Amino acid sequence: MMLYWAAVFLVIALIAAMLGITGVAAISQQMAWIVFVVGLVLALIAFILGRRLP
Repeated sequence: MMLYWAAVFLVIALIAAMLGITGVAAISQQMAWIVFVVGLVLALIAFILGRRLP
């Protein structure tokens, strides 16, 4: 689920960058990066614990 939202923010950033809206593109890119990292950390924690997080 987190990777889905990271992809959504990344697509928003790419579209905004193509349209020249640099502020929105920068914020969307940062949100995509943050959501991706949080999702990756949660996946690693779930892997280490050997069970799925809800």
